[in-house]
Amino acid sequence: FIPDPSHPQNKHYWHRLEIAKRRLVYSLLQLDLPLHNKADDPENGLEFCFLASKKNPQIQETEEVLTGYEHGTITINIAEANDAVREKMRLDMNERYRTLLGHFRHEIGHYYWWLLVHRNEDLLKRFRDLFGDERVDYDEALQKYYAGGAPVDWQNRHVSAYASAHPWEDWAESWAHYLHMFDTLETAGAWGMIVKFIKGKQRQSIHLEHRLQTFEEMRNQWVYLSCALNSLNRSMGMTDVYPFVWTETIIEKLRFIQQVIIQSAGEL
Repeated sequence: FIPDPSHPQNKHYWHRLEIAKRRLVYSLLQLDLPLHNKADDPENGLEFCFLASKKNPQIQETEEVLTGYEHGTITINIAEANDAVREKMRLDMNERYRTLLGHFRHEIGHYYWWLLVHRNEDLLKRFRDLFGDERVDYDEALQKYYAGGAPVDWQNRHVSAYASAHPWEDWAESWAHYLHMFDTLETAGAWGMIVKFIKGKQRQSIHLEHRLQTFEEMRNQWVYLSCALNSLNRSMGMTDVYPFVWTETIIEKLRFIQQVIIQSAGEL
């Protein structure tokens, strides 16, 4: 489903959404994750809906389109492709990061939780040990989050404030951050980038790889690359590329996500 192309700005927004979607799909293919559309696989397939909220001046109401995931369908409100609108929403929601690609990576996390985790008893048990019990009422959890915000110590256990709302959101946010790391390292490796640093009194270097590695290798490379990227942005007076810090709890969640990906690669 696509936005009404009769509105000129919708074509521009649609174009930007497709660019982000293509980047997402590229990463999924690189990770060899199962990927089917609903036309070929109505039960397990995936589809995207890019829609705009509709205003009805006769009844002075607006039919809102909410970005989200449900039963294999990822819906994105095309207003997210408007930089001014998206930045205002980021500030209103006190978020550190809000991008089109981030939305796609978050929502696809919900899809892969449903596809890979919830039907596997072993993975589901390990998920609950790390992220919590997803059977907690989702709507009530979100209402509580939006009314009172995240716990004061959320940074000890979650990669973002929103991740504290419910185990499903914790998984989706963590999944998105894993894809941030994987794709950025893959791109840096494809460009032949090397990060040099001083450890103790010795100068060392890391050759970035454009392939799936052990989690520890990826984590170590990501620490140095993200710090370098943040410093480069600061040199231009811009905000950090990756303004997040991982605790050991967050690291374990990300490690589990990689285990799920490796175990599920090429399946279905």
